[in-house]
Amino acid sequence: MNRWLTLFAALCAGWSSARAGSPFVDAASIVPGLSVEMRYAGSHNFVGRPIAGYEAPRCLLTRQAARALARAQADLARRGYGLKVFDCYRPTRAVADFMAWAADPAETRMKAEFYPRIDKRDLFRLGYIATHSAHSRGSTVDLTLMRLNRGEVDMGTPFDWFGPESAPGWRRLDPAQLVARGTLRAAMIRAGFRPYAQEWWHFTLAGEPHPTTAFDQLVR
Repeated sequence: MNRWLTLFAALCAGWSSARAGSPFVDAASIVPGLSVEMRYAGSHNFVGRPIAGYEAPRCLLTRQAARALARAQADLARRGYGLKVFDCYRPTRAVADFMAWAADPAETRMKAEFYPRIDKRDLFRLGYIATHSAHSRGSTVDLTLMRLNRGEVDMGTPFDWFGPESAPGWRRLDPAQLVARGTLRAAMIRAGFRPYAQEWWHFTLAGEPHPTTAFDQLVR
């Protein structure tokens, strides 16, 4: 793994990092009632262990993205829903960790839960993991719907299910699941986010403040 981390660091040598102070805020301090389950800070994720760079289960975002997320939360609250976030800002060293994991064909402990029909070596090629992640710019968020005081809404697949079923408009879902995905998508678009065609949970702030900067600040 160290060889891959070193290689990725070299590839990113020209990227900016947050040395002079954080460009991020804790989204939970700005979004009332936000539920936070940062999957990459723990072991319930497609790798099966905490990911490099995640030292605390905090949702860090640019202030602009956090304020937009607060608008989405307020919008959904009027409909009896709330938001739960699974990933927010992602350090570049976490992306390097994903690359190292993908290069190890023997490490498949979480395959049955997250990518049962896909060879892990194809996850980058198919667009489920990016070598240059939008999350590292600090204005991208992975999230789902909650019913207020009643837990997560059935969205048809879990977060980080790698397969065509995760596309927002997958037609083999039942009507309630399609409605749930549409409700989340519409609220996020109204708040100023752009959806991602392959993952119902993934949104990036339109007009993000750091569109060409990948950060490597630790999440702590």
